[in-house]
Amino acid sequence: MTAELVRGQNQALPWTRLEIGVEADRALALGAVLVGEAGHALGGAEGIALPGVPPPPGLAAPGPPAPTHRLAVDLGALPSAATRLDLFLALPDGPGAPARFGALAAPRVLLLGPGGEKAAGFAVTGLAEETTVVAVELYRRNGAWKIRAVGQGYQGGVPALLTDRGIDPETARRLAAVAQAHPVAPLPPAPRPDPEPVPAGPATPSGGRVDYTHPGRRPTAPAGRHPYATPAPAAPAPPTAPAAPVAGDASGWSMEERLHNQVWGMFEDLARTVAAYRGAVEFAEDRRERELDAVLDDPRGRTGQGAAAARAAASERYETLVARAQEALDRDLAQLAGESQVVEPALSPALAGWESPVWHAYRPPEQPPLSVRLGDLGLPEAPELRIPMLVRLPLERGLWIDAGRLSDGEGESRPAGLRALAAGSAALHATRLLAVHPPGGLTVHLLDPAGSGAAAFAGLRNAGLLAPAPPAGAAGVAEVLERLTRRVDLVHMAVRGGARDALPPGLDTAEQLLVVHDFPHGFDDRAVTRLRYLADEGPAVGVHLLLVADRDDAAGYGPLLDPLWRGLLRITPLPDRHLADPWVHHLWTFTPPCVPRGSAVLETVVGATARARRPGR
Repeated sequence: MTAELVRGQNQALPWTRLEIGVEADRALALGAVLVGEAGHALGGAEGIALPGVPPPPGLAAPGPPAPTHRLAVDLGALPSAATRLDLFLALPDGPGAPARFGALAAPRVLLLGPGGEKAAGFAVTGLAEETTVVAVELYRRNGAWKIRAVGQGYQGGVPALLTDRGIDPETARRLAAVAQAHPVAPLPPAPRPDPEPVPAGPATPSGGRVDYTHPGRRPTAPAGRHPYATPAPAAPAPPTAPAAPVAGDASGWSMEERLHNQVWGMFEDLARTVAAYRGAVEFAEDRRERELDAVLDDPRGRTGQGAAAARAAASERYETLVARAQEALDRDLAQLAGESQVVEPALSPALAGWESPVWHAYRPPEQPPLSVRLGDLGLPEAPELRIPMLVRLPLERGLWIDAGRLSDGEGESRPAGLRALAAGSAALHATRLLAVHPPGGLTVHLLDPAGSGAAAFAGLRNAGLLAPAPPAGAAGVAEVLERLTRRVDLVHMAVRGGARDALPPGLDTAEQLLVVHDFPHGFDDRAVTRLRYLADEGPAVGVHLLLVADRDDAAGYGPLLDPLWRGLLRITPLPDRHLADPWVHHLWTFTPPCVPRGSAVLETVVGATARARRPGR
């Protein structure tokens, strides 16, 4: 039975030799791109399969534009550095050719096994002004190959798609001409049953993706035969169980980078798995409603046994579709849960939760890490699965810990004690950032004009891990902001003038973190202007902002502060469902980090960090 995929859904491949089929009611061009590190075409133009051009290893050459295609793929013969294979459809040039995919019936892509059996289908729906679309991708995950329904369109055509994969614009234009060469007149479609419609599903990422697979892990090609020699008839290989998850099984030059990329691969897989489930359930609900409406539209059939039977049949089909979607979701979530169990113990302190044993053996690092963990992310369909939320260092955006309102699903709430929790969360984030930088690599300034955060930051203050406290009140705020603003200006001038060595002697060259507690208390208009300047210009020269604030307290400034709130990454001191991703538009529940009750790990880390910073240690 052919499985119907929805946009974002993936399926394991039990074979390494297969075919990708295309069926459409108009002539379309077919092409493929081998993708390697950083989401770029492997080997540049040599990694692209086009009509009439010698294809890369493991691929047959696509035919000219036509309503139907069959493209042979031997995954075992692909170059070892290939992590993904993107297959795209393009509208051919020429008189009478359609100008956009939205004017056509949805093309259909088929996954065909070694014996020609149809294993999966995907109707590429939801397109409008696009002229080229990445229909499906074949990718490696934990050493096994999978197919994913993508449906990502480009209004700029083949050149836009290839430029997005690292091909320079001029070469992309030449390759586009090859892809669309020799257009043929549209032929009537071959008779075939209409596919069951599938939902368009949510949008997919428009930019590059994280590459998952370690370069050394790939299926091996059958020996002693050309990839496209005619094989002897053989029974299809039985489906194999998913490969056991391995920590660090992603691309990267170091184990740290591999783990970082693997975590983001888990995030992407969870996002798309849940998107596929939601899309399938939405389609099942819509189909049931249409079938029930059809029963009610006929006054003669609204009552009686026939109507009851029709309603029962509609409900049964709905339950069958939802059960299939739930089965696929449970399978994918179980695989992700197994991967999480092997990845979490392998994470370094910068990426590990405070409950991880790695903190008990903590030693100050010699180099700053690639990224740092701010908390965990989850979705309602997988309440037990938490994906680490990682951000790159140095921080490209400041952080805002919201001490005001939280989303509660029906409105907004302000839990009691939220301000104190926000101060404690800020201190915990500052502690982690200090601990993951080498000794002296980060200087932390605390602005707390009213002193309401003194208790939360007492441990860092007593350990000597904070810069000297400024004078109390507005005078201290002005002094610290003036000093950091001057530093940003000096470094910017040195960088633009190519004179980094000309910085004044005694200037602190370490990364700077400004923690502002209880904003805007103690701030006048001039101080607010400087804070906005630091938030905008500081990250480029190593000055970063951690703001603890309730937006309602700053309502008197009106729209003046809107750019500030938009420019900061909002996180919360309690679990809250407010972080939206740009790919499939989920609202993720952010869970902040916390130290296990009764644990002394925080005191251990603060003490080790303080000792490492003392001179003559």
